[in-house]
Amino acid sequence: MDRPLGLPEIASAHGAELDHATLLVHGLMFVMFVGWGLLFLYMLWKFRASRHPTAVYEGLKSKSSTYAEWAVIASEAILLVGFSIPLWSQRVDDFPAPSESTEVRVVGEQFAWNVHYPGPDGIFGRTDIGMVDAISNPLGLDRKDPSAADDVTTINQLHLPVDKPAIIHISSKDVIHSFMLNEFRVKQDAMPGMTIPLWFIPTVTTAEMRANRGQEDANYEIACAQLCGIGHYRMRGFVTIHDQSGFDAWMASEQALLAEDEGGDDFWD
Repeated sequence: MDRPLGLPEIASAHGAELDHATLLVHGLMFVMFVGWGLLFLYMLWKFRASRHPTAVYEGLKSKSSTYAEWAVIASEAILLVGFSIPLWSQRVDDFPAPSESTEVRVVGEQFAWNVHYPGPDGIFGRTDIGMVDAISNPLGLDRKDPSAADDVTTINQLHLPVDKPAIIHISSKDVIHSFMLNEFRVKQDAMPGMTIPLWFIPTVTTAEMRANRGQEDANYEIACAQLCGIGHYRMRGFVTIHDQSGFDAWMASEQALLAEDEGGDDFWD
Protein backbone atom coordinates (compact mmCIF):
# COMPACT_ATOMS: atom_id res chain seq x y z
CA MET A 1 0.00 0.00 0.00
CA ASP A 2 1.30 3.43 -0.95
CA ARG A 3 2.11 5.67 1.99
CA PRO A 4 2.24 9.49 2.20
CA LEU A 5 5.43 11.13 0.91
CA GLY A 6 6.53 7.81 -0.54
CA LEU A 7 7.50 6.48 2.90
CA PRO A 8 8.16 2.72 3.12
CA GLU A 9 5.83 0.45 5.04
CA ILE A 10 6.10 0.48 8.83
CA ALA A 11 7.59 -2.58 10.52
CA SER A 12 8.24 -1.27 14.06
CA ALA A 13 6.11 -0.27 17.03
CA HIS A 14 7.26 3.37 17.07
CA GLY A 15 7.12 3.89 13.30
CA ALA A 16 3.61 5.40 13.15
CA GLU A 17 4.45 8.09 15.72
CA LEU A 18 7.61 9.04 13.87
CA ASP A 19 5.75 9.20 10.55
CA HIS A 20 3.09 11.39 12.15
CA ALA A 21 5.73 13.90 13.26
CA THR A 22 7.35 13.76 9.80
CA LEU A 23 4.03 14.51 8.10
CA LEU A 24 3.40 17.45 10.43
CA VAL A 25 6.83 18.92 9.63
CA HIS A 26 6.28 18.52 5.91
CA GLY A 27 2.79 20.00 6.26
CA LEU A 28 4.27 23.11 7.87
CA MET A 29 6.94 23.29 5.15
CA PHE A 30 4.24 23.08 2.46
CA VAL A 31 2.18 25.86 4.06
CA MET A 32 5.28 28.04 4.33
CA PHE A 33 6.25 27.30 0.72
CA VAL A 34 2.80 28.23 -0.57
CA GLY A 35 2.45 31.23 1.76
CA TRP A 36 5.83 32.81 1.02
CA GLY A 37 5.41 32.03 -2.69
CA LEU A 38 2.06 33.83 -2.80
CA LEU A 39 3.53 36.73 -0.85
CA PHE A 40 6.40 36.99 -3.34
CA LEU A 41 3.99 37.05 -6.28
CA TYR A 42 1.85 39.64 -4.51
CA MET A 43 4.88 41.85 -3.93
CA LEU A 44 5.89 41.58 -7.58
CA TRP A 45 2.41 42.71 -8.59
CA LYS A 46 1.86 45.39 -5.94
CA PHE A 47 5.26 47.04 -6.34
CA ARG A 48 5.60 46.64 -10.09
CA ALA A 49 7.58 49.34 -11.92
CA SER A 50 4.54 50.67 -13.83
CA ARG A 51 2.81 51.50 -10.56
CA HIS A 52 5.89 52.68 -8.66
CA PRO A 53 8.29 54.24 -11.16
CA THR A 54 10.40 55.72 -8.35
CA ALA A 55 11.69 54.04 -5.20
CA VAL A 56 9.88 54.55 -1.89
CA TYR A 57 12.17 54.51 1.14
CA GLU A 58 9.65 54.61 4.00
CA GLY A 59 9.64 50.81 4.25
CA LEU A 60 6.78 48.39 4.78
CA LYS A 61 4.12 49.77 7.12
CA SER A 62 1.91 46.69 7.34
CA LYS A 63 2.25 44.31 10.32
CA SER A 64 1.14 41.27 8.30
CA SER A 65 4.68 39.97 7.70
CA THR A 66 5.42 40.22 11.42
CA TYR A 67 2.27 38.25 12.25
CA ALA A 68 3.22 35.62 9.66
CA GLU A 69 6.71 35.27 11.13
CA TRP A 70 5.34 34.85 14.64
CA ALA A 71 2.86 32.26 13.35
CA VAL A 72 5.73 30.27 11.84
CA ILE A 73 7.70 30.50 15.10
CA ALA A 74 4.67 29.34 17.09
CA SER A 75 4.08 26.42 14.71
CA GLU A 76 7.71 25.33 14.95
CA ALA A 77 7.61 25.57 18.74
CA ILE A 78 4.48 23.39 18.85
CA LEU A 79 6.11 20.80 16.61
CA LEU A 80 9.27 20.79 18.74
CA VAL A 81 7.76 20.94 22.23
CA GLY A 82 4.48 19.18 21.55
CA PHE A 83 5.65 16.35 19.30
CA SER A 84 9.41 15.96 18.74
CA ILE A 85 10.66 16.30 22.33
CA PRO A 86 8.00 13.94 23.80
CA LEU A 87 8.77 11.41 21.06
CA TRP A 88 12.49 11.58 21.83
CA SER A 89 11.85 11.50 25.59
CA GLN A 90 9.71 8.40 25.25
CA ARG A 91 12.51 6.58 23.44
CA VAL A 92 14.92 7.48 26.26
CA ASP A 93 12.62 6.93 29.25
CA ASP A 94 11.13 3.64 28.02
CA PHE A 95 14.48 2.00 27.19
CA PRO A 96 13.86 -1.73 27.75
CA ALA A 97 15.75 -3.91 30.17
CA PRO A 98 18.42 -6.09 28.52
CA SER A 99 16.96 -9.18 30.22
CA GLU A 100 13.68 -8.60 28.34
CA SER A 101 15.31 -7.82 25.00
CA THR A 102 17.44 -9.23 22.23
CA GLU A 103 20.86 -7.57 22.55
CA VAL A 104 23.14 -7.31 19.54
CA ARG A 105 26.36 -5.47 18.72
CA VAL A 106 26.66 -4.01 15.22
CA VAL A 107 30.10 -2.74 14.21
CA GLY A 108 30.47 -0.84 10.96
CA GLU A 109 33.60 -0.89 8.86
CA GLN A 110 34.53 -0.06 5.29
CA PHE A 111 32.36 -1.57 3.82
CA ALA A 112 30.39 -4.08 5.87
CA TRP A 113 28.27 -4.51 9.00
CA ASN A 114 29.67 -6.95 11.57
CA VAL A 115 27.01 -8.40 13.86
CA HIS A 116 27.78 -9.95 17.27
CA TYR A 117 25.25 -11.93 19.36
CA PRO A 118 26.04 -12.82 22.98
CA GLY A 119 24.66 -16.35 22.64
CA PRO A 120 22.43 -18.20 25.12
CA ASP A 121 24.43 -16.97 28.14
CA GLY A 122 23.49 -13.37 27.29
CA ILE A 123 27.07 -12.13 27.83
CA PHE A 124 29.19 -10.64 25.07
CA GLY A 125 32.58 -12.32 24.96
CA ARG A 126 35.84 -10.38 25.14
CA THR A 127 37.17 -8.77 22.00
CA ASP A 128 40.77 -7.79 21.38
CA ILE A 129 41.96 -5.50 18.61
CA GLY A 130 45.10 -7.58 18.37
CA MET A 131 43.02 -10.59 17.32
CA VAL A 132 41.21 -8.82 14.47
CA ASP A 133 41.51 -10.63 11.17
CA ALA A 134 39.61 -9.23 8.19
CA ILE A 135 38.66 -12.70 6.94
CA SER A 136 38.35 -15.08 9.89
CA ASN A 137 37.74 -12.77 12.87
CA PRO A 138 36.69 -9.22 11.88
CA LEU A 139 35.53 -8.40 15.41
CA GLY A 140 38.61 -9.77 17.21
CA LEU A 141 36.49 -12.11 19.31
CA ASP A 142 38.57 -14.09 21.84
CA ARG A 143 37.13 -17.60 21.72
CA LYS A 144 39.26 -18.60 24.71
CA ASP A 145 37.13 -16.33 26.87
CA PRO A 146 34.39 -18.53 28.45
CA SER A 147 31.76 -15.88 27.72
CA ALA A 148 32.68 -15.95 24.04
CA ALA A 149 32.30 -19.70 23.59
CA ASP A 150 28.64 -19.44 22.56
CA ASP A 151 28.81 -16.05 20.83
CA VAL A 152 27.56 -15.87 17.25
CA THR A 153 28.96 -13.51 14.64
CA THR A 154 27.67 -12.72 11.16
CA ILE A 155 28.56 -10.27 8.41
CA ASN A 156 25.79 -8.14 6.87
CA GLN A 157 23.12 -10.42 8.37
CA LEU A 158 21.01 -9.29 11.33
CA HIS A 159 18.44 -11.73 12.76
CA LEU A 160 15.83 -10.64 15.32
CA PRO A 161 12.59 -12.03 16.79
CA VAL A 162 9.31 -10.22 16.18
CA ASP A 163 7.36 -8.36 18.91
CA LYS A 164 10.34 -8.27 21.27
CA PRO A 165 12.53 -5.23 22.03
CA ALA A 166 15.83 -5.29 20.18
CA ILE A 167 18.75 -3.34 21.67
CA ILE A 168 21.43 -2.63 19.08
CA HIS A 169 24.81 -1.35 20.27
CA ILE A 170 26.26 0.63 17.35
CA SER A 171 29.98 1.32 16.88
CA SER A 172 32.57 1.65 14.11
CA LYS A 173 36.05 0.24 13.47
CA ASP A 174 37.25 3.03 11.20
CA VAL A 175 35.25 6.05 9.98
CA ILE A 176 31.78 7.46 10.66
CA HIS A 177 29.01 5.25 9.26
CA SER A 178 25.25 5.53 9.72
CA PHE A 179 23.13 2.49 10.55
CA MET A 180 19.74 2.88 8.86
CA LEU A 181 16.74 0.52 8.72
CA ASN A 182 14.08 2.26 6.66
CA GLU A 183 11.06 0.10 7.44
CA PHE A 184 11.85 0.13 11.16
CA ARG A 185 12.37 3.92 11.23
CA VAL A 186 15.83 3.49 12.75
CA LYS A 187 18.87 5.61 12.00
CA GLN A 188 21.96 6.08 14.16
CA ASP A 189 25.47 7.24 13.33
CA ALA A 190 28.23 4.74 14.09
CA MET A 191 31.08 6.72 15.63
CA PRO A 192 34.68 5.47 16.01
CA GLY A 193 35.58 5.13 19.69
CA MET A 194 31.95 5.21 20.84
CA THR A 195 29.23 2.62 21.43
CA ILE A 196 25.72 4.05 21.05
CA PRO A 197 22.64 1.98 21.97
CA LEU A 198 19.32 2.19 20.16
CA TRP A 199 16.18 0.11 20.49
CA PHE A 200 13.02 -0.73 18.62
CA ILE A 201 10.37 -3.44 18.48
CA PRO A 202 9.97 -5.24 15.13
CA THR A 203 6.29 -5.91 14.39
CA VAL A 204 6.30 -7.54 10.95
CA THR A 205 8.22 -10.72 10.19
CA THR A 206 10.14 -11.12 6.96
CA ALA A 207 7.68 -13.80 5.86
CA GLU A 208 4.73 -11.45 6.45
CA MET A 209 6.48 -8.62 4.63
CA ARG A 210 7.11 -10.84 1.62
CA ALA A 211 3.47 -11.92 1.58
CA ASN A 212 2.27 -8.31 1.83
CA ARG A 213 4.52 -7.22 -1.03
CA GLY A 214 3.92 -10.29 -3.11
CA GLN A 215 7.69 -10.72 -3.47
CA GLU A 216 9.12 -14.02 -2.31
CA ASP A 217 12.72 -12.77 -2.33
CA ALA A 218 12.17 -9.35 -0.70
CA ASN A 219 14.35 -8.43 2.29
CA TYR A 220 14.65 -5.74 4.90
CA GLU A 221 17.93 -3.96 4.24
CA ILE A 222 20.63 -2.29 6.33
CA ALA A 223 21.88 0.85 4.61
CA CYS A 224 24.77 3.15 5.41
CA ALA A 225 23.39 6.68 5.38
CA GLN A 226 26.77 8.41 5.74
CA LEU A 227 29.24 8.75 2.89
CA CYS A 228 32.10 6.61 4.22
CA GLY A 229 34.46 6.05 1.31
CA ILE A 230 34.73 4.84 -2.25
CA GLY A 231 32.80 1.62 -1.48
CA HIS A 232 29.95 3.34 0.37
CA TYR A 233 27.44 2.32 -2.32
CA ARG A 234 27.95 -1.39 -1.58
CA MET A 235 27.79 -1.19 2.23
CA ARG A 236 24.55 -3.12 2.39
CA GLY A 237 23.24 -5.65 4.86
CA PHE A 238 20.01 -7.53 5.48
CA VAL A 239 17.62 -7.97 8.39
CA THR A 240 15.58 -11.12 8.91
CA ILE A 241 12.69 -10.90 11.37
CA HIS A 242 11.55 -14.30 12.65
CA ASP A 243 8.79 -15.41 14.94
CA GLN A 244 10.27 -16.47 18.26
CA SER A 245 10.45 -20.15 17.37
CA GLY A 246 12.12 -19.30 14.06
CA PHE A 247 14.70 -17.13 15.80
CA ASP A 248 15.38 -19.86 18.37
CA ALA A 249 15.83 -22.37 15.55
CA TRP A 250 18.25 -20.04 13.75
CA MET A 251 20.28 -19.51 16.93
CA ALA A 252 20.32 -23.26 17.57
CA SER A 253 21.67 -23.87 14.06
CA GLU A 254 24.42 -21.30 14.67
CA GLN A 255 25.30 -22.99 17.95
CA ALA A 256 25.52 -26.32 16.12
CA LEU A 257 27.96 -24.78 13.64
CA LEU A 258 30.06 -23.51 16.55
CA ALA A 259 30.12 -27.00 18.05
CA GLU A 260 31.32 -28.41 14.72
CA ASP A 261 34.11 -25.84 14.56
CA GLU A 262 35.21 -26.70 18.08
CA GLY A 263 35.33 -30.35 17.13
CA GLY A 264 37.57 -29.68 14.13
CA ASP A 265 40.63 -27.55 13.58
CA ASP A 266 40.61 -24.66 16.00
CA PHE A 267 41.76 -21.67 13.98
CA TRP A 268 41.49 -19.44 17.07
CA ASP A 269 44.64 -20.99 18.57
